[in-house]
Amino acid sequence: MELEVRHLRALCAIADTGSLHKAARQLGVSQPSLTTQLRRIENSLGAELFSRGRTGCRPTPLGRSLLSRARPLVAGMAALVDETRAAAARTGGQGLRVGSTASRALPGWLRRLRQRLPGTDIALRMDVSANALLRSVAGGQLDVAFVHEVEGCPLRVPEGLDGRVLVDREPQFVSLARDHPAAARPVVDLADLATDHWMVDPTVDGEWDGLRRVLDAAGIDPPLLHGDYHTAASLIALGEAVAPCQPTSVPREDMAVRPLRGDPLAVRLLLYARPGAPLDTLYAELAAAYREVALRAAPYREWLRRQGTAAELPVGPCMMTA
Repeated sequence: MELEVRHLRALCAIADTGSLHKAARQLGVSQPSLTTQLRRIENSLGAELFSRGRTGCRPTPLGRSLLSRARPLVAGMAALVDETRAAAARTGGQGLRVGSTASRALPGWLRRLRQRLPGTDIALRMDVSANALLRSVAGGQLDVAFVHEVEGCPLRVPEGLDGRVLVDREPQFVSLARDHPAAARPVVDLADLATDHWMVDPTVDGEWDGLRRVLDAAGIDPPLLHGDYHTAASLIALGEAVAPCQPTSVPREDMAVRPLRGDPLAVRLLLYARPGAPLDTLYAELAAAYREVALRAAPYREWLRRQGTAAELPVGPCMMTA
């Protein structure tokens, strides 16, 4: 087997994340396939590149030596691809590279952008890491990024980006089984979920720290599960777990979405763009898409009604504040 750039990229991802699971998420592959790929690479080279343990994967001395040579090659290839794509965009028409963390406003935003910017080739990159998306905007790989910042866990925003605040404080709700006793109430107390398994995705920037801070402040120490929120949905429906969720989440027949009393969990929704990007247009269409999904989600709509803040949903440009 001959080493290819994709193999080097996989090795760098494993070293950067310190985990086969996290690296697989970053690369968009399954963990078993990445494990198999690493085994084949090591067999091809005749040496172990990573030591596996309970705390994750760490490069061996030989692995560190290989990585020192691999990183410049991977970075050079990424730069070559980006420069070629940029040149193609300049000669073949306009393009817009959009990055986003998970949001139910995203489909409507993309639809509105395609209508507002006809003839523009819009590419999308999803990532659980808001910080990674912001680095990509600063590095020229993306034009704009829509991200969320967990309360109490500030993002590391590179210098030189233009920003807008979409929602200064969006409450995070909780999803739980439809037959969960707490689901019978319109608002749920954290204390009512003290013995439930809480599921959280530790690969999402700030998610784990933000939840742990809120649970500690409430004086409860429920059992925690680590996993992605796609897996969480099936466990929640079965009554095996509860999890934080966006207020724009739509309830299902087997799953309820409820606000938490006092709104202890919250995020700030932000839009960042490289200088020269049409930020006002991007923001205006995102604000309209967000307002649409917010008013469509019954639990959030009812929360907004009780708060008397439905009229305060974003509708136009809002400058970033320090």
